[in-house]
Amino acid sequence: MSEDIVYKGYKIRRGLYYTKTHEWLKVEEERGRVGITDYASKKLRDIVYVEEPEVGKEARQGEVLTTVESVKAVGEVYSPVTGKIVGWNEKLRDRPELVAEDPYGEGWIVLIEMRDKEELKGLLSAEDYVKLIEQEER
Repeated sequence: MSEDIVYKGYKIRRGLYYTKTHEWLKVEEERGRVGITDYASKKLRDIVYVEEPEVGKEARQGEVLTTVESVKAVGEVYSPVTGKIVGWNEKLRDRPELVAEDPYGEGWIVLIEMRDKEELKGLLSAEDYVKLIEQEER
């Protein structure tokens, strides 16, 4: 089984959790690595800046963690789970374009210490996320 699903040129990585607001979450024990999806980064287009999130801040599921700016728009990045921001991808200071170039790898944005893994049950699988994109593309 391939790692990525490709739908209309958008890559969706299997094994991650997704939100309806186009964030992904990779669970790493008690922490979660958060980024925006390939779909979201392509909608934003030329990403020029990622706001440094406040490390140490508590975030509730659905709250804004940070923003990603492109030449034409600003996108908010929402927290897929409740927890404490324990780190961020400092490479994005100098290379914000990584968010678009490698959204599921080098372009991750925030590291969050999860408070309640039960919240994962409310997130989307890769297959469910494809269905969400299909609806949005109609």
